[in-house]
Amino acid sequence: MTEDLKPAAATTGPVDVELLEPAGIRLVETPAPPLPEPERAAMDRAWRQAVRANPGLFDGPVVACTGLVRDSPDTLVVHWARIGYRRFALRLVPGATARASSLYVAVVQPADDGRILVGRMAGPTARPGRWGLPGGCVEPPPPGEPLDPPALRRYAARELVEETGVFTPPERLTRWLLVRGEHGSVGVLHLAPPRPARELAERHAELCAAHRSLGAEPEFDRIALIGSPAEAAALPGPHADHLGPVLRRLFAG
Repeated sequence: MTEDLKPAAATTGPVDVELLEPAGIRLVETPAPPLPEPERAAMDRAWRQAVRANPGLFDGPVVACTGLVRDSPDTLVVHWARIGYRRFALRLVPGATARASSLYVAVVQPADDGRILVGRMAGPTARPGRWGLPGGCVEPPPPGEPLDPPALRRYAARELVEETGVFTPPERLTRWLLVRGEHGSVGVLHLAPPRPARELAERHAELCAAHRSLGAEPEFDRIALIGSPAEAAALPGPHADHLGPVLRRLFAG
């Protein structure tokens, strides 16, 4: 018998983040949730306002998480649908019923001294100033291609190199946790092999220099190596909801 794991309720206060550690996951495509016409109009207005405030926003195709189901003691089924990024603008509309939960990947990148790399999102990104693990929203695969655990590893490897300059082959990433938090969104976290701390700093510096030589900003305008949850808590600015709980789990051993 399947057990529906209810999405977290939207909230403007502190978010309870759930950490799940299933032995296996399956991903099943579903139709996109219906969008009532009045909410579509409200979404479009909220999106236009968001783009005026941050012209770097882009309404590309992304994956929404439409449900999380346990179909055995060791396996979770992630239901997903294809939507446009502007659908997330409904989170800004009070009372909206068709808000979407995101499906994202993230990478825990250790240094060789046991510290963990975190980054601060740059101004043109969707969450400027926010500290978190390297990662991002999952994009839907081309028609006929699966969205499965290997595909998630490829997305995670791509996000890691795009945000930090560190290339790790997808097959060297290991799925670790599923995280469910704000807006009911679900993150699939992967562990990367340790790298020398100096190499992590150098790769990010090279990435920043390459972007800025072209007149662009990197996605992470700053990185830090964190050795404890307390060090992470001391970072100035907002934090991704997963950051504290994941680091506490990680450093607890």
